[in-house]
Amino acid sequence: MFNGQAEQDKFVLNVLNNKKNGYFLEIGSNHPININNSYLLEIGYDWKGIMIEYDNNFLPLYKQFRPNSIHVINDARAVDYKKLFEQNNFPTSLDYLQIDLEAINGSTIQTLQKLDNEIFDTYKFATVTFEHDIYHTNFANTRLESRKIFKKRGYICVFEDINNRGVNPYEDWYVHPDLVNMDYVNKLIENNKSKFVNNHITVKTINWQDIQYI
Repeated sequence: MFNGQAEQDKFVLNVLNNKKNGYFLEIGSNHPININNSYLLEIGYDWKGIMIEYDNNFLPLYKQFRPNSIHVINDARAVDYKKLFEQNNFPTSLDYLQIDLEAINGSTIQTLQKLDNEIFDTYKFATVTFEHDIYHTNFANTRLESRKIFKKRGYICVFEDINNRGVNPYEDWYVHPDLVNMDYVNKLIENNKSKFVNNHITVKTINWQDIQYI
């Protein structure tokens, strides 16, 4: 049923109680369907979103399979996000932010810093999935700096250092307490504490397949 590589869409929909007609910003969209975190949100739940992707080869597929979203082919670090939101009448409280870029070239943290400087004073996201790729140990700064930014902006990390099938911790998942049911989120956190295991890269990590929703 769920479509995200680590079922990020399942996380979003559970936290938001299967919300209909939501809004997303997907930075690093890649293929419009295959392991795409926003496909189910748009097609199954009538969400509207902005898809940011550097590779223009995907544009025909976006037009074919993702007709309700706005497609931006550009370097994520060069996009005017505030202008995009204003031109498309997006609300200041949005439902999902994905950042899935390349830590190896600095684009991941640079894009988050751009959002922090340019839109986070005005716009909040109920849920966030952020790919820091800490398993590439030389990119530790992306993980560290991103956590500082999200904490400063009031976000709560629900699951940190998510791994894919037991190896390679690579993502943090957040919520903003102003926009979600924190009673549910706190129960979700408590219910999954025992699912974290020791890891040679990070202190603790959790396999997305082991997450139990309530």
